[in-house]
Amino acid sequence: MDLADTWVDLGELVGRGKPMGLDDAIVIGDACATVLRSVDPLRRALGRRVRPRGKVLLTEALELIRVGSWSPRETQSRIMFVRAGLPEPGLNRPIFASWEPDLLLGYGDLVWELVLPSGRQVRLIGEYQGAEFHSGTEQQAHDEVRRDGLERDGWTVIEIWATDMATSAARWATIRRFADELDVPGSALTLSDTDPHFFSRHAIDAAIARDDLWRARSA
Repeated sequence: MDLADTWVDLGELVGRGKPMGLDDAIVIGDACATVLRSVDPLRRALGRRVRPRGKVLLTEALELIRVGSWSPRETQSRIMFVRAGLPEPGLNRPIFASWEPDLLLGYGDLVWELVLPSGRQVRLIGEYQGAEFHSGTEQQAHDEVRRDGLERDGWTVIEIWATDMATSAARWATIRRFADELDVPGSALTLSDTDPHFFSRHAIDAAIARDDLWRARSA
């Protein structure tokens, strides 16, 4: 059995009272798709099954699974930004020096490089900094040298820490920092949709329908 089939098998863990939710399926799907270098094997594996458990949630997860994520937190950061209404970033893109095409300055976890309607060019990198890896003195020194090189070449680097995603208020503040750099107005943001998602849209709609039916019968 390959990774794609294993991902589909995780549907057995989906449902009320079970441990796996929508964002879990996206995180694991990102990891599988990155190893497989494509989302297509996951889509085909799900399509081959006859009424697999969790199919609705897995189908919804496929909408946000991408190739290129190197960690669960990178995936969680990306889907937070996309759900908020920001442009989708590139993942772990190699960044080469503008003055020397063969000089690698580093890899950007989340990379936005675009020209805005105003004509302003955006070169933005979001870097997820895991405390267990980036808090050591040697690693911090390495990160600082790398960041200086990127910023000297015109990139804006914004670090993302676990605390920046720990609460709704922290997530909204983080999103607004990136939105400001990308010239996305606050009115275009959907901040209410950026909390972690456990249930699929279908499950939520079904729960609302059941509640409405119960209220109607009780009236």
